[in-house]
Amino acid sequence: MRAILWDLGRTLADWNPDYLYRRLIPDAEERRDFLMSVCTMDWHEAHDRGISMAANREALIRQHPDRAALIEAWDTGWNAMFSGYMPGMDGVIETLHARGVPQYALSNMPAEKWADVLALYPAFGLFETAVISGQEGLVKPDPAIYALTAARIGTPPPETLFIDDRLDNIEAGARAGFAVHHFTGAPALKAELDRLGLLPLTA
Repeated sequence: MRAILWDLGRTLADWNPDYLYRRLIPDAEERRDFLMSVCTMDWHEAHDRGISMAANREALIRQHPDRAALIEAWDTGWNAMFSGYMPGMDGVIETLHARGVPQYALSNMPAEKWADVLALYPAFGLFETAVISGQEGLVKPDPAIYALTAARIGTPPPETLFIDDRLDNIEAGARAGFAVHHFTGAPALKAELDRLGLLPLTA
């Protein structure tokens, strides 16, 4: 194995809308209802496909005018949805970079928020290529975004380990010819990277 293709949210970056909304909606049941019936992940996927947050929230606010401020907070409070790295993942990018391992990113993410994420995680600037779904108008697990990624990175898919926390994304990556690892936590990933000779287990 020569290179790594990273998913970002919930693989490297600890991203969870609950981090923001627990500040705005203290009641856990009310917050859960809001995130499951108003600002849902299905609604958010439009951002990942390239629809601007301003445009995407218009219809939702018309449906829930009493929650307009909470809906707008998805945009204005975006950075508060992040809480550093996933446990045990801090420093992994830098260590791999120092060992000369090529690293790329393939992330479902709003185009307009990529600069903010780079500011929160400067190590992401070490990626040789970053394919951001909102910039491309394609989202994982669409086969087209894997084909696009394969055309842009500097190593063949069979020599590139794709790491993602979502099983459907991993399965699509495998069908596209990538070596894959389903991320369930830092210990299992580091053991796999050690087995492949990419990263010492103690890193």
